[in-house]
Amino acid sequence: MKTILIEYPKCSTCKKAKKWLEAKNIEYIDRNIIEETPTIEELSKWIKESKQDIKKWFNTSGLKYKALNLKEKLAKMKNEEKIEILASDGMLIKRPILISKNRIFIGFKEEEWKEIIE
Repeated sequence: MKTILIEYPKCSTCKKAKKWLEAKNIEYIDRNIIEETPTIEELSKWIKESKQDIKKWFNTSGLKYKALNLKEKLAKMKNEEKIEILASDGMLIKRPILISKNRIFIGFKEEEWKEIIE
């Protein structure tokens, strides 16, 4: 399986992540989160495999998250509903997402990402 980077080209953190991958000579498939928003099926699979709380998948600093008042609403929703919301708009998803053969990373934390090269 080839490493996949799901990112938003205007995001500064995504740009840092891409530079980091390129500096480490890690080949990856680049996927724009807006043009190719992850599907319900993909998100369901990745959230399960990441072993992270679904809340970690939301871009809580994003304008859409705040405009939709999701901080209040998410507490009352089932996971299936949360995944549907994430799949409805790529801007609601925390980015970048890195999917490697043995781990899924949400957001760019260099210390964590080093695991893919070890």
